[in-house]
Amino acid sequence: MNRRDLLATSAAALAATALPAVANAKPSAGASMPQNAPVPPVAKKIPVTIEQLGRTRTDDYQWMKDDNWQQVLRDPSIIKADVKEHLDAENAYREAMMASTEPLQLELFEEMKGRIKEDDSSVPLKDGPWEYYARYNTGAQHPLYCRRPAGRTDGEVILLDANALAEGKAYSSVGETDHSRDHALFAWSEDAQGSEVYEIFVKDIASGQFLGETIGSSMGGITFSADGEWIFWINRDDNGRSDKILKRRTRGGEISTVYEEPDDGMYMGLSLSADYKYILITSANGEQTEMRYVPSDQPEATPVVIEPRREAVRYEADHWGDRWVIRTDADGAVDFKIVTAPTDAPGRANWTDLVPFTEGRLIESISAFSGHLTRVERYEANTRIVVRTRDGEEHAIAVDEPAYALSQGGTYEYDTTTMRYAYTSPSTPTQTYDYDMATRTRTLRKTLEVPSGHNIDDYVVERLNAPASDGAMVPVTVLRRKSTPVDGSAPVLLYGYGSYGIPMGATFNTNRLSLVDRGFIYAIAHIRGGSDKGWGWFLAARRMTKKNTFTDFIAAAEHLIERNYARAGNIVTHGGSAGGMLMGAINNMRPDLWAGVIGDVPFVDVINTMSDTSLPLTPGEWPEWGDPITDAAAYDYMMSYSPYDQVEAKAYPAVLATGGLSDPRVTYWEPEKWVAKLRPATTSGKPVLLKINMTAGHFSSSGRFDYLKDIAIVYAFAIWSIQKGWERA
Repeated sequence: MNRRDLLATSAAALAATALPAVANAKPSAGASMPQNAPVPPVAKKIPVTIEQLGRTRTDDYQWMKDDNWQQVLRDPSIIKADVKEHLDAENAYREAMMASTEPLQLELFEEMKGRIKEDDSSVPLKDGPWEYYARYNTGAQHPLYCRRPAGRTDGEVILLDANALAEGKAYSSVGETDHSRDHALFAWSEDAQGSEVYEIFVKDIASGQFLGETIGSSMGGITFSADGEWIFWINRDDNGRSDKILKRRTRGGEISTVYEEPDDGMYMGLSLSADYKYILITSANGEQTEMRYVPSDQPEATPVVIEPRREAVRYEADHWGDRWVIRTDADGAVDFKIVTAPTDAPGRANWTDLVPFTEGRLIESISAFSGHLTRVERYEANTRIVVRTRDGEEHAIAVDEPAYALSQGGTYEYDTTTMRYAYTSPSTPTQTYDYDMATRTRTLRKTLEVPSGHNIDDYVVERLNAPASDGAMVPVTVLRRKSTPVDGSAPVLLYGYGSYGIPMGATFNTNRLSLVDRGFIYAIAHIRGGSDKGWGWFLAARRMTKKNTFTDFIAAAEHLIERNYARAGNIVTHGGSAGGMLMGAINNMRPDLWAGVIGDVPFVDVINTMSDTSLPLTPGEWPEWGDPITDAAAYDYMMSYSPYDQVEAKAYPAVLATGGLSDPRVTYWEPEKWVAKLRPATTSGKPVLLKINMTAGHFSSSGRFDYLKDIAIVYAFAIWSIQKGWERA
């Protein structure tokens, strides 16, 4: 199961009924609600006293957590009546407060939709006689999953119509799809609630017949055995955790356990080796890994451990023809190194260095082909791809730009010299290439099309470095129109995440143009807690140094102000999930800097969540945050920054918190409780709003157009915050 991932994203003149253009908007000296403003709901207080490690805390809003939350995730209709009543009231209040922005929301939606090629298609991936791809029909919310004979444009076979799958459902999202090696079977998983409880379906492609019973309560991943006779998947237990690897014959029959993980704090993974020889089972958390393998042509064999788990040793193994190739942080290789091991003796005692550790150069991933090994490296918040032959010759693919991202695509074929990668920057639409690793030539397969038009030359991408309080230099990526002045007058949206070692790529996102084309400067802070400058960048902001994430973000804002990109009180901040915790923390620490704070599915009730072992992610996240149940020092440090617990009477900016009723990662009551506590605490008179999606989970609406409506609300709030729109509510 993934962690609280990040969410990790030429405008027409505004309609006469919308808000005025924002570039020259001036902040008011103070903020007050007009006499006819909507009345916010007042959350009842039911104080609950919690004793823990000799410490006492009181939570007035613990009642918002439904005691039956596990079942609510699967069936939201059974939520407690008083909780639903309060959520409905909050949604109604937010809609009433932002009613004046509805024309703007519609305009933003139409703009963003106009940048989507509605009949788009992915670049097909070849697998022997077939090539597989996904495509959209014009007007469709969901894709078609298809294949056609390799090298041809006719003969299409529709394997799955996700629009038909979603028909009549408020939410439907396809998790994974896969086909058997003989191309006879096709399988997919579906989350029909937003709670990430997946069902798996298997069908015979030729007849269209479904095989066996639907597989329920899975994590969504699918793996076939070499002969296609067996299917493997990860079970999801009642607490939403991955606890077992299960298998059954594809055509139906008894389900059996392949491996059961005894540690609730380990996340499980399932995959095939690059050469298709082994089914790989991974148990891992933020500090240790243990992998097992089953020969894919012997699906009933007992899994064999590659290297037993041990504290502070992580690894990721793949099979490279005649040996294992392993990315690991063993032996102090903080930014990882690559080792090899014999097929029949993969343990650490037999590891031999292939690519040594270099501090500050993070090896993010490796991919094996019959004659080549590729790796993606990250250095100073940018990426490059390195290609290595079996005899050790290397060359790199890189781009000479201040801020960009390269990513390696997937492949079905092992015995090939063709590797797929994508290039993008904040101003450059994604370009997909097929690269011949032997001849070092590339073929452009696709450039992301922006139907409404996009001129790269209209934009400027810059990379700044903000000095943190301890001297660390925090990269900040800036996107603006050339015509936007750098004199402090432009509004700024500053985005950040900073957790789990997840970097923020300098990528292209058409949605952001709706702000940038209205005179916003869009900035991304590559703060500690991510791995933008290596794994040490992550380690410098976790557990007892987590506050570096927050102070780095503040340093980025102060640097933008110092360099005249922004001014205090004219910055809107945005972050989601663990980035929502960042939003809550910087909201408490420096409310004077922000015009508005947007926390999407924000992880803000940190101390309560990390003390609740029934929640899906809690045990597995103690390596990231600390264990407040057994460690008093961790409790005290966590309490010192927990956004919900640190709310106090002060002049907060405007705040928008979002959530999903079916979210298993950041449960709905976290943003609900945060808003309930913030609203009576703020002395600024600025609004504190809540948007709960009652039919979705962590990743918002499932349809590609419905999702844009959610983004339109967020961006309208950003503009509204700069313009102090509530003064005219």
